[in-house]
Amino acid sequence: MRAVSASLVVLLATAGVQVAIFVATDSVALLADLIHNAGDALTAIPLGAAFLLRSERAERVAGYFVVGAIFVSAVVAGAEAINRLVHPRTIDHLWVLALAGVAGFAGNEIASRVRLRAGHRLNSPALIADGNHARVDGLVSLAVVASAVISALGLQRADPLIGLAITLVILRITWQSWQTITGRDHAH
Repeated sequence: MRAVSASLVVLLATAGVQVAIFVATDSVALLADLIHNAGDALTAIPLGAAFLLRSERAERVAGYFVVGAIFVSAVVAGAEAINRLVHPRTIDHLWVLALAGVAGFAGNEIASRVRLRAGHRLNSPALIADGNHARVDGLVSLAVVASAVISALGLQRADPLIGLAITLVILRITWQSWQTITGRDHAH
């Protein structure tokens, strides 16, 4: 429960910082990362409930909820990226946007370490999947930094294209998490 609570606080704080920066920048790459980070923070709720119930079945159901939340965040991020390709907008405050990516990376890496350490200690596939997911999300947050750099070079369509790339990464994470939850990932 401590691991789940700590990662919830870290990811909510990360999402809060990113919301403030999204309002200033209107970056679809940041929006994709923000939606995903907020969804990740909220996945702590069913995981925490499962651990309180001390039930493998509840933990498995929580794992399915986590996978569902990851998938929904991919769909929302992808739709917004496509919308932004069709209706391009100029991104403002690029240095602040890059800072949001760095904040996303740091928050996800902290959450990942907390969840993975506890997941391995408790032999919890749901917590391990969530920890691996947070680690990859940290790398995805660095794509927001790339969006700021490429946009600064004058390539405005880079932001929605990076948003689509983030969507593809989120879909891959969805598949990997599904395999972990269903026991088809024998690497752990």
